[in-house]
Amino acid sequence: MVPACINHLMTQPPWLLLVSSLGFLSLLTHTLSLLKWIFAKFLRPSKNLKHYGSWALITGASDGIGKAFAHQLALHGLNLILVGRNPQKLESVSTEILAQSPITKIKIVTFDFCGDISKGVRLIEEAIEGLDVGVLINNVGITYPAARFFHEVEERVWMDIVRVNLEGTTRVTKAVMPGMIKRRSGAVVNVGSGAAIVVPSHPLYAIYAATKAFVDQLSRSLHVEYKGCGIHVQCQVPLYVATNMASKAALIEKSTLFIPSANDYVQAAICHIGYEPRCTPYWAHSIQWCLARLLVPDDVLDAWRFYIGVNRRGKPKFE
Repeated sequence: MVPACINHLMTQPPWLLLVSSLGFLSLLTHTLSLLKWIFAKFLRPSKNLKHYGSWALITGASDGIGKAFAHQLALHGLNLILVGRNPQKLESVSTEILAQSPITKIKIVTFDFCGDISKGVRLIEEAIEGLDVGVLINNVGITYPAARFFHEVEERVWMDIVRVNLEGTTRVTKAVMPGMIKRRSGAVVNVGSGAAIVVPSHPLYAIYAATKAFVDQLSRSLHVEYKGCGIHVQCQVPLYVATNMASKAALIEKSTLFIPSANDYVQAAICHIGYEPRCTPYWAHSIQWCLARLLVPDDVLDAWRFYIGVNRRGKPKFE
């Protein structure tokens, strides 16, 4: 005798069974995605970064996210190579770190990424010689001094952005990678931007967004090239973080639930090193990304970003 529930299913139209099955699979997929997100953000253990090597190199280490990375990596037991353009600020960061972690070894490399990058990279190569640099944080980056239409951006400004964000990231990675390949171990973290990935466009900051899109694609490609060598290359994609750069570009005055401090952001970022090839470490940022992509059409996001850019520019569109 056939059970009543099975007999009922057998009498349903095939199309209804198909729709029901697809609905169930969709619900199951979304449920698994939610559980995976909860695990990655709140439950998954961070990796022991010392397994990659005993040294970490951080560019743009004198302020903001780079400075926070320096503090957090020291707390995780890593020695540090701090790279930046301001020697006084780098010395200050070093002093602060040694006060909290006296056994940390620290090297300082001073050079301006807007200047002669080849010379700066040679300084980095000299600093890392003989060291097992296991973690590289490519954090250094700059944007426009103010919102500008593409034709208004001075050549010096956009060339500096390309030099720092694109060439700087590429050359520093190329300098550090051989040692990681030799040891078959390493983690490279390239700091991207939601301006290149989360939103479909970033009008009035076009060149900045384009350089960060390069960082994203470089990271993904290198991840595929080198994951078999034990090297994890990752692009971390923050949205707004309460830093000096964000304050100037987006008029951010303080941290909020959706705009974390640099320290809060980096605490989340550390936990993601060595996992996904691309991630948005801070939980509230990932919610914003999800809502933007699922609920808001690209045309609406484009119009919103354009409106924000024009208002930040503070002038008529064309003069």
